[in-house]
Amino acid sequence: MEYRRFGRTELKMPVFSCGGMRYQYQWQDLPWGKIPQESQQNLEATIHRALELGINHIETARGYGTSEMQLGRILPQFPRDELIVQTKVVPKPDAQEFRRTFEQSLAFLELDYVDLLGIHGINTPETVENTFKPNGCLAEARKLQAQGKVRYIGFSTHGPTNIILQTINSGEFDYVNLHWYYIFQNNWPAIEAATRQDMGVFIISPSDKGGRLYEPPEKLVELCDPLSPMVFNDLFCLSHPQVHTLSVGATRPSDFDEHLKTLDHLERSKEVLKPILDRLEARAIEVLGADWYYSWQKGLPQWEETPGEINIPAILWLRNLALAYDLVDYGKMRYNLLGNGSHWFPGNKADQVLDYDLKACLSRSPYQDKIPVLLAETDRLLGGQAVKRLSQS
Repeated sequence: MEYRRFGRTELKMPVFSCGGMRYQYQWQDLPWGKIPQESQQNLEATIHRALELGINHIETARGYGTSEMQLGRILPQFPRDELIVQTKVVPKPDAQEFRRTFEQSLAFLELDYVDLLGIHGINTPETVENTFKPNGCLAEARKLQAQGKVRYIGFSTHGPTNIILQTINSGEFDYVNLHWYYIFQNNWPAIEAATRQDMGVFIISPSDKGGRLYEPPEKLVELCDPLSPMVFNDLFCLSHPQVHTLSVGATRPSDFDEHLKTLDHLERSKEVLKPILDRLEARAIEVLGADWYYSWQKGLPQWEETPGEINIPAILWLRNLALAYDLVDYGKMRYNLLGNGSHWFPGNKADQVLDYDLKACLSRSPYQDKIPVLLAETDRLLGGQAVKRLSQS
């Protein structure tokens, strides 16, 4: 395993982390006696495999159902100073509720402290307010830290870059969990800001939200050759020293295996990546056209500014990926979450786009006349049955 300094925490962080949102039995809390033995055995085998590989960062959240309870049956068996344990708690209007939720996390984990506490989902002005207001959730987290129950405080986010930058630039946090990978690079300014603050940088879900790379389309496999799309994406992320660790949302012990192949290429990452990056760009330009490829995001409104709250940037992004790289299944998964994703993936689909006049909100776009047609086309390509977030399943 390779390790990187996790910002000002000075923790020696493995470049892969064991994310805890996929190997648990259920997304809702259950009494211990209702968790099947085979589920617990699989989770414990996954943790053992992670630690054998040197992946000693175990990351979970109060919102991950039975994950913390199941981890609490195995983590105390290991020397505590050899583990980096992280949990996350959603910011609440009532900071005492935030504290009670954290205390439940700690009790389920059967630990005296966690190394990393993340304020989970700073995605909106409301969650910013709940975090920073006097006697809010950050103040309560500081009390937990003073009591020795938390070593370092960070935050996780699925929000827009401006919210992430605002939170990073507060200077209050030791690390950030955020989305950034080859198909979604919008948050690079946030990573640069985190680097200036000497914060740890943890990438959320690079293989699932980064393109369902455990089931890649043949076109993407061809374009990423000789690497698999998963290894390509891992290497792309880790070729940037500002990135410290990538989450592996393992469902079984073998899920680490493909990721490990990335380690063989780290020293030559730029050399290995260049021909693949060139092919990916050339393919996108061939399919989408150079003008569109380089300028499609110019002047697009945010979903809050759009009639029907249609998330135009997200929909056009998914269209690009589906056409250029055959990421149709990924596109369907994400597109059909619109309208159901709350502030974790906000805005609506384009199924009613022809009912709205978008001229005013698209007045700054060079593709003002073209975009409504493309939105309708994308709905035909990707639309279908509504999808829920995993935690809503």
